[in-house]
Amino acid sequence: MAKRKNRQAEFVLWMGPILDALRELGDSGSPREVSDLIATKLKISDEKKEELMGSGTPRFHNQVCWARQYLVWEGLLSSEKRGIWQLTQKGRDTQLNEVEGRELFKKWISIHTDERKEKHNIPQKVEPEEIEEEKIIEYSGTSHRKLLLNVLHNVTPEGFEKLCKYILRVYGFENVSVTPKGKDGGIDGFGTLQLNPFVSFKVIFQCKRYQGTVSRAKVGDLRNAMIGRADKGIMITTGNFSEDAKKEAVRDGAPPIELIDAELLIDMMEKEEIGLKPKTVFDVDYSFFEQYM
Repeated sequence: MAKRKNRQAEFVLWMGPILDALRELGDSGSPREVSDLIATKLKISDEKKEELMGSGTPRFHNQVCWARQYLVWEGLLSSEKRGIWQLTQKGRDTQLNEVEGRELFKKWISIHTDERKEKHNIPQKVEPEEIEEEKIIEYSGTSHRKLLLNVLHNVTPEGFEKLCKYILRVYGFENVSVTPKGKDGGIDGFGTLQLNPFVSFKVIFQCKRYQGTVSRAKVGDLRNAMIGRADKGIMITTGNFSEDAKKEAVRDGAPPIELIDAELLIDMMEKEEIGLKPKTVFDVDYSFFEQYM
């Protein structure tokens, strides 16, 4: 069987656009802001944005995140603030085309290959262009995140509803309750978000323990169930939302629906250490020691 060549190398296409997008955003932005702006500027189709990897991770956003990692290694983006991508001074002054991005990719693959060979005493030579897609670890599905997503996919539907109830409480919701089965009227629970002593919102939420994509129709159904019963709706899923679903959630003239997909849900759980035990890992800062060499 012929060896499948590196489809993952497609992510080099997004290195230059990441720098351009961050400059347009004022030198910093969230991962989603950056990938959405790239998709808009380069007219990426909804079909491409919705394409999933084997783990259920959106391929396009995952590739943008991987491209970002190479830019961090190159010193073009800062790695200091978690959840925010920020240009360094070097990044502000750098323009990258596809050829330059591919050379950057080869450079860091070679560096990491040499490090692994030295660490494990591996004699064989690995050519960067021969690395297969599945050999590259998915950016948003590594280590604990992939394990956590697998756990979320295996809890019971009722258990996922209770977990969502707990997460909402951690994030400041009050009077959170899960509706009895058969009497939910298209929703899974209610809650109140108290913004200040004078302002509060009644919220309904729906939990979708999916491994696939939530459609536009599901978002529309939640909005219909919300009318006359709450001020805001939240849909939480262990899967992803289609591009049409995202557009429906913010459609003009209709009450907005907040969408929380698997990636954002795990971000929220990481931030509050929900179901996660933190541990400290150190990397050697080689640049620090250059002054002593």
